[in-house]
Amino acid sequence: MALTHSHAYRLARIATVAGMAFATVPAFAQSTPAPGNVQAAPQAHGTTISLADLAERVMPAVVNIAAVTTSETRGRNLPQLPQLGPDTPFGDLFEEFFNRRGRGGEQGQNQNQPPQQRRSQSAGSGFVVDASGLVVTNNHVIGDANEITVVFSDGLRLKAEVVGKDTKVDLALLRVKHDKPLPFVKFGDSDKMRIGDPVMAIGNPFGLGGSVSSGIVSARNRDINQGPYDTYIQTDAAINKGNSGGPLFNMAGEVIGINTAILSPTGGSVGIGFAVPSSLATNVVDQLKEFGETRRGWLGVRIQNVDDAAAEALGLGTARGALIAGIDEKGPAKPAGLEVGDVIVKFDGKDVKDSRELPRIVAGTAVGKDVPIQVMRKGKELNKTVKLARLEDGEKVQQASANKPAGEAAKPVTASALGLEFSAQNDDLRKRYSIKDGLKGVVITKVDANSNAADKRILVGELVVEVGQEPVNSPEDVTKRLDALKKEGKKSALLLVSNAQGEVRFVAVTMS
Repeated sequence: MALTHSHAYRLARIATVAGMAFATVPAFAQSTPAPGNVQAAPQAHGTTISLADLAERVMPAVVNIAAVTTSETRGRNLPQLPQLGPDTPFGDLFEEFFNRRGRGGEQGQNQNQPPQQRRSQSAGSGFVVDASGLVVTNNHVIGDANEITVVFSDGLRLKAEVVGKDTKVDLALLRVKHDKPLPFVKFGDSDKMRIGDPVMAIGNPFGLGGSVSSGIVSARNRDINQGPYDTYIQTDAAINKGNSGGPLFNMAGEVIGINTAILSPTGGSVGIGFAVPSSLATNVVDQLKEFGETRRGWLGVRIQNVDDAAAEALGLGTARGALIAGIDEKGPAKPAGLEVGDVIVKFDGKDVKDSRELPRIVAGTAVGKDVPIQVMRKGKELNKTVKLARLEDGEKVQQASANKPAGEAAKPVTASALGLEFSAQNDDLRKRYSIKDGLKGVVITKVDANSNAADKRILVGELVVEVGQEPVNSPEDVTKRLDALKKEGKKSALLLVSNAQGEVRFVAVTMS
């Protein structure tokens, strides 16, 4: 994955991607708290726009999150570190250095020593969204902390309890208690933000608390390969290690994003930061507030994107929708009549432009709702209705093992087409390619390196299960089906390809 969110460090963990790096960015802020919802518009001074009034009014609702994790460890006695507060720059570097030294080289000598308590600290940002004390932050900021303290800009420190966490969107909701109403900010509508709109971020980069940076919305709906719901706001407002969990404001003082990651070759800001949009965050926060957990809709399908070749083979006209490559046996899609090869083009009245959109739409739809779905099947438009189940329940569903097929052909039949060589299954091929029992289809025994099939990354040892959405059980079935597609005027053949473990995908291969 491009970015790993687990525990939050002052100098965050970084995973490199294509020569760059995504980094999580914990932080906190300083100012003078004032109760009530804080919103303001920037004021013009001469020819420039000043953010001073806006910053002054929203900063009281931005808080520091200090998280402490205590764990047992065996090892030699380490030097006593000075008591470094969560706002001390580079404090965690010293702790990490000594912890690594304590874990290395002498494990055999330390096995009989009693366990020792090891405390690790991390710091991040958050913001109050309700005067009663609800605080939003990133999940990676608090991790598995045993003790969480929310620190306000006037020095007020309040112990926090976790209301709920969501690892998929990297959000957490905390609660603090105080005898007076706390300053808070409201969420705005990130869907109304346009590329070029001004934004302001507040955080604690590298321990420099109360830092304000400004910029614009550089892009929307960014997918950084972090999860199934990636739709980040990209901004050039300076976001560094230390800003994670902090708010990204519009010019009305509304939170339109939660600062979460940066793209950088060095770990510092190069003007490419990412924030979870409020349009995604608000639903998660509402669910955490009401249930203490997320309750996402679940369709029970595995999908892939539709490229131009697949669109032509499926008779879609233009590339659109989400192609169903697999259906969960115990999911709601099967009783609703959805099939492998269907292309979902509309869900609950919303157009599905590509496969990235569908998981977000489904997850944001109420569990138990009867949802109308429009699919394309073999060039025809069909309407289906599915009763959504709960994703968290679906993730616990275990697939039953497939039954072993009966019967063997005494001598395998082979055929060649599309730059591929096909063979009927037998014991030797199943053993050679470690093919799981119960899988159907014909085995690919050779791939021409100069073929379109090779370009589409079809591999030796995989199986062709369908050709043109028709099942094939022998090499002869493959060649007959290809001939039929050519007579229909098709330029590409849509193959359903399975790997040796049974995971399938659709591949459109050009026919010469």
